[in-house]
Amino acid sequence: MKRLVIFDLDGTLLNTIADLANSTNYALKQCRFPQHDVSEYNFFVGNGINKLFERALPEGEKTEENILSVRKEFLKHYDAHNTDFSTPYPDIPELLRELQQRGLMLAVASNKYQSATQRLIAHYFPNIHFIAILGQRESIPVKPDPIVVNEIISIAKVNRDEVLYVGDSGVDMQTTKNAKVTGVGVTWGFRPRQELEKFQPDYIVDNAEDILKLI
Repeated sequence: MKRLVIFDLDGTLLNTIADLANSTNYALKQCRFPQHDVSEYNFFVGNGINKLFERALPEGEKTEENILSVRKEFLKHYDAHNTDFSTPYPDIPELLRELQQRGLMLAVASNKYQSATQRLIAHYFPNIHFIAILGQRESIPVKPDPIVVNEIISIAKVNRDEVLYVGDSGVDMQTTKNAKVTGVGVTWGFRPRQELEKFQPDYIVDNAEDILKLI
């Protein structure tokens, strides 16, 4: 029986791609680099914001100096605009409420930087209690390193077979393998179903309500 459900954030709980794309494009423009269509950002995100900027920068310009310059402009814009277009995926608020009512512990494990992770959860899910909301933090490896999942499991004081981890990308599925927990890939996020299948998760679901059947 599952007692703890850990969710990825971007592409799993929230569709944040437009705000991420808009802020990155703003930062690229400020630094005089070419911008990208929003659809391209589905494959830029997922490994933390520095990797996002590296992928968005032109070939030959992916230097640490340029990444830091784009990051500086991005943070100013995203912190002011990260709720402009972002929205929960269909039935996600209802799913979280039902899981909470059933007495399950809930947590978030994201590669988005910590302050933005906390702000978005507080903004979109103010009535849901999460035992941990963990984003990218300095000196802590990002997913697929299992350290963030291990930290949440320690907080929850549960066994690994009592954990369900829900995410939308290959990074998330790798994380479940590394952490030795049950993995659920969702098809409504940023990455195609084929990417999920490549990592052979325990389950792949097409609707939020399908997760209830796995508890």
